[in-house]
Amino acid sequence: MTGRSVGDVSPQSFHFDEPLPLRSGASLPAYDLMVETYGQLNAERSNAVLVCHALNASHHVAGTLAGQAKSEGWWDNLIGPGKPLDTDKFFVIGVNNLGSCFGSTGPMHVNPATGRAWGADFPVITVQDWVDSQARLVERFGILKLAAVLGGSLGGMQALDWALRYPERVSHCIAVATAPNLSAQNIAFNEVARRAIVTDPDFHGGHFYAHGVVPKRGLRVARMIGHITYLSDDVMAEKFGRELKGGALGYSTQDIEFQIESYLRYQGDKFSDYFDANTYLLITRALDYFDPASEHGGDLTRAFATARAKFLIVSFTTDWRFSPDRSREIVKALLDNRLDVSYAEIDAPHGHDAFLLDDPRYHGVLGAYFERIATSLERPAGLQLKGVAI
Repeated sequence: MTGRSVGDVSPQSFHFDEPLPLRSGASLPAYDLMVETYGQLNAERSNAVLVCHALNASHHVAGTLAGQAKSEGWWDNLIGPGKPLDTDKFFVIGVNNLGSCFGSTGPMHVNPATGRAWGADFPVITVQDWVDSQARLVERFGILKLAAVLGGSLGGMQALDWALRYPERVSHCIAVATAPNLSAQNIAFNEVARRAIVTDPDFHGGHFYAHGVVPKRGLRVARMIGHITYLSDDVMAEKFGRELKGGALGYSTQDIEFQIESYLRYQGDKFSDYFDANTYLLITRALDYFDPASEHGGDLTRAFATARAKFLIVSFTTDWRFSPDRSREIVKALLDNRLDVSYAEIDAPHGHDAFLLDDPRYHGVLGAYFERIATSLERPAGLQLKGVAI
């Protein structure tokens, strides 16, 4: 990793009094969005990059939280001075989505209609709802057009939705390790994880806050299922193989025998200590629902007919959760519409988690693309380059 950290950062809460109409037909009353920003907005307000997060991430994208050890943002290796997304050149906005459990209004907050925590009564949220709330946030900064929207996995879906439904407000769409919709297999994984949560005796129909408990057993299993899908078989074989936890078989059906079992239980335990069960249900359902082609008879090309942005699509060869085939579907739809698209398929061993890691080829692609954007921002309006107006 090259470049420097943005250093200690402090989140900001933005309050919105205007109700947000939702795709479900419901409406969310006054709400808050938790945000972090890095770098400086230029005089033209043209250098802003919005970063959209995936399932269990947040607004804390880069830098460290003052006084907290090992508190680096989830994309700290990518964002900062001299890093691929260079905060000496760009103003970066990280936002926590509605329904999450890291500060933005969600199930843990008070429902003004009842005076109690929303719990399971929090309205179902979609990718489109998140993007609509983000659009209001961007307006709050006085930004008319984003230099780029960037996201990986579920964040990539949000970036695509920006390009589809706010075509005049985004110049570049960068979607990494994502898909135009979930496969039946992916929906199945999400459903098994959700059932693990809702069948936990401590779930109480989603109103467990009132009972002073947390459905940790369900959250642990949900995280274990998810974590398996984020890693490639090669990575699991290299890190754990069939290595035994105790060095010899214990002949137990319930105790930990293999190192991979120990690792998954550790991940599940850690996750259950900080993540909200209702948030998990909401976000996985938002993943399930995303399908822009469904409004166009299943035709993805028609879905992208309104897009005007330039695109960078990145996939990873060993990502079987969001395989390169799914990214190529997006690329084909963009090319069918004669849009400007760059595509990189990185031969990386890490599976879906590769989009969070330090692969130099991956970071090289993103760095070169952001440098291209930065260069275009430096050119005076109307400058002629090879006979083409910039």
